Amino acid sequence: MVRLSVNINKIATIRNARGGNIPDVVEAARNCEKYGAQGITVHPRPDERHIRRRDVYDLKPVITTEFNIEGYPTRKFLDMLAEIKPHQATLVPDPPNALTSNAGWDTVKHLDFLKDVIAEIKSHGIRVSVFIETDREMIYKAAETGADRVELYTEPYAAEFPYDKEAAIAPFIEAAKAANEAGLGLNAGHDLNLDNLGFFVKNIPKLLEVSIGHALISDALYYGLENTIQRYLNEIN
Repeated sequence: MVRLSVNINKIATIRNARGGNIPDVVEAARNCEKYGAQGITVHPRPDERHIRRRDVYDLKPVITTEFNIEGYPTRKFLDMLAEIKPHQATLVPDPPNALTSNAGWDTVKHLDFLKDVIAEIKSHGIRVSVFIETDREMIYKAAETGADRVELYTEPYAAEFPYDKEAAIAPFIEAAKAANEAGLGLNAGHDLNLDNLGFFVKNIPKLLEVSIGHALISDALYYGLENTIQRYLNEIN
């Protein structure tokens, strides 16, 4: 079964726009789990424009499924992982001012750096996933870093899907095969939604987890959070 991890960054974005604690990201995480989500994802950025460091610490004791923390592996981020010890850390190559993740790691160029930080993270018993594109060489090199999984960056798939879904999925099928050959677990995320998710899951071999935030939280404005999570779970399963 493919697991659904709900990224709650957008809940924090709404809260931060007004100040105070409405909506409450901790309560949102509890509700996501209650409604069927099998994981909670957060991506604390240096400017704290959505999820804040304090949120990460507040969430740790209440999450009963899987806690996935995304981010660029700065010393501050690595120290936070050591303290929180989430189930999974997803490493992204975002610069500090990035609006959203928009590229995967160059695992050839950054091989030694990733080896060092992944070894440190895994020493705390944390599973490590590396955000990556569909290039087979990058995927094979990701295995050399010591990562447990890769997360496929699916924005190109989502962009092409309305025009030619077979062409859109083709490079991701090959990337999944490469990950399987390299002994890597497989996650996916970015711009997956109710229109394109089912086709993706159906065609990607040995997919373990999808992380979805923006589209899911946006859909919840129309359908309600409980109904929306059930819709996404139906697409997955």
